[in-house]
Amino acid sequence: MIVSRREALLGRVLLLVLMAVTIVPFISLFVTALHPGGTYPQGITWPAQPQWGNFARAFEAAQMGKLLGSTLLIELGVVPAALLFATMAGFALGQLRIRGHRVLLVLFLLGLTLPFEGVVIPLYYQVREMGLLGTRWAIVLPLLGLYMPFAVVWMRAHFATVPAELSEAARVDGAGLWQLFWRIHVPLARPALASLGILLFLWTWNQFLLAIVMVDDPTRRTMAGALGAFQGQYGTDIPLLCAGSLLILAPTLLVFFIFQRQFAAALLAGAVKG
Repeated sequence: MIVSRREALLGRVLLLVLMAVTIVPFISLFVTALHPGGTYPQGITWPAQPQWGNFARAFEAAQMGKLLGSTLLIELGVVPAALLFATMAGFALGQLRIRGHRVLLVLFLLGLTLPFEGVVIPLYYQVREMGLLGTRWAIVLPLLGLYMPFAVVWMRAHFATVPAELSEAARVDGAGLWQLFWRIHVPLARPALASLGILLFLWTWNQFLLAIVMVDDPTRRTMAGALGAFQGQYGTDIPLLCAGSLLILAPTLLVFFIFQRQFAAALLAGAVKG
């Protein structure tokens, strides 16, 4: 594709503007976190004496060691199960074409339009009736259900692009249904699984509203959910609050930077196949 010099320049300027809009808030958050506690910094101004100890104070004040353990338990309860259920459902809808697969696909697509905030209150009463309120299961089980529409549609889009001749050849060689699924299609779905796993990890880590509503104990919430209690306790100490926010954001940024190639590869593969 031939791109004129003017179009290339315009594209670069647009990218620089988008980068600035994305990066400047993080720079402001980082600089503010280095100011002395109890101060109210104005704008992006580097402090005369950076208070690097604010990060250690925020880590201890927010009990982030316990929060990290709680968040990892929730991640282990949500991400592997969601990947397994979504892969099996996507395989059934996209490759096996089970009876009524079009109707089921429409139902999952309708699930994508359901606003998350609109189901929090019904979920609260349902979880309370199950006796799980205040436990990590009150976060894990609703998240599994809320993630299913997107996850199933994502995996179904991958399996629908796999040639049917591949399955037919495997069946001729004597492969059963489970062998066809585990040995043929799941290995081919690794890029889609990797990108979906990254998305589910990030969404679960940053889950705020559900953790606040379902669990009273901040140490049993996700990292982002515990930020609400931290803000209520240290809301007047802006630098400490910014330091705590950066500590919560750091793992998600690290995960994305490590797996960004796999994520981009899965998106590009889906675009080429489509």
